Amino acid sequence: MKKYFLELFLIGVIGILIGVPSGIGEGTQDTVTVWGILGFAYVILILVPTDFGVSFAYLKAARNEKVKIGDMFEGFRNYWNALLAGLLVSVIVGIGFFLLIIPGIIFACKLAFTPFLVVDRKMAVIDAVIESWNMTNGHAWTVFLIGLLAIPITIGGLILLIVGIIPATMWISTASASLYHAVSTSSS
Repeated sequence: MKKYFLELFLIGVIGILIGVPSGIGEGTQDTVTVWGILGFAYVILILVPTDFGVSFAYLKAARNEKVKIGDMFEGFRNYWNALLAGLLVSVIVGIGFFLLIIPGIIFACKLAFTPFLVVDRKMAVIDAVIESWNMTNGHAWTVFLIGLLAIPITIGGLILLIVGIIPATMWISTASASLYHAVSTSSS
């Protein structure tokens, strides 16, 4: 992360700025409904592929490859697969949380590699979901522990005058990308 700190920092800042419009929605009930629908569409159509691209940028850093700001838009090169994979994973995890929370956590851990597979290997939606499920065999606890460790790191980042959330997010994203890279190279 140190070698590409500036690039990853800028990607984090740009990612936050791109995410700001999804949080807009105050006013009358009619206005909130319209903004809510537009915000939801913005999240699905813009943020999901951007998040996949951000995952790709962190993966390149984990591989010690040159990171460019444009890497954060890699999800748009495989747009429909990124969009549909993001929706499918959200639905599966959402159903899991609806079924008493624990299945949602298990599904989230097993499908954690899906964004990497869509942008890295250019996989189709179902193939990426299945491959993520298979790749995390024996590694789901590690994915869970990274997610668990992300909670105090995020809280610490927020405590550090909110600006600390960017390095905290960078660390968490790098850890996830590094785990995917380690698992994908060991299974190849």
